Amino acid sequence: MGSGIAAQRLSPNDIGLELLENSIATGAALAAIILAVGPVSGAHLNPAVSLADRLLGGLTWRETVAYWVAQVAGGAVGTVVANLMFSLYPVTFSTKMRSGVGLWLAEVVATFGLLLVIFGMARSGRRSLIPFAVGAYIAGAYWFTASTSFANPAVTLARTLTDTFAGIAPASVVPFIAAQFIGALAATALARWFYPTITDEAADLVIRRSA
Repeated sequence: MGSGIAAQRLSPNDIGLELLENSIATGAALAAIILAVGPVSGAHLNPAVSLADRLLGGLTWRETVAYWVAQVAGGAVGTVVANLMFSLYPVTFSTKMRSGVGLWLAEVVATFGLLLVIFGMARSGRRSLIPFAVGAYIAGAYWFTASTSFANPAVTLARTLTDTFAGIAPASVVPFIAAQFIGALAATALARWFYPTITDEAADLVIRRSA
């Protein structure tokens, strides 16, 4: 949200440049955040990722629900802070409608690709590269999806709280989130098929979480 507001102010009337600035900042910051909090929480910033991890045996339902609550609350707080940093009202509900079959399909594709990147790398023993891969994927997906790749239900809800470049009208939220979970379920099934046996690294993580 912060990079979206900054881009809108720095490059008014140039949507392409605004999107470029927003995507670069988001991809770079996302990689840094995952590196920072990954050792603490597994970098669960996305309810769709947490659901997939539950279905693949990495979380309990209790842990999954706790992550969901934290993710939604964190997204809301982050949006309020972003609004305040740029001298806006703490909460201004977005009026930007994002609706249509193309956008919903884009969210299926965006979330599917994101989760396939995460769990494909995790289950094949390349966990240390996930932060960089996720940052690169999100920066790219801003451009190759019609929806600009929300790919995160918590982020989608949070974006309703800012009537800026990154916002989404509350009326547009439900189909977006439904599409994201469809993409997540499809990616989970494909990751299990592509990588039916998890690596020793992934197995150790499951054991530590269960202990």
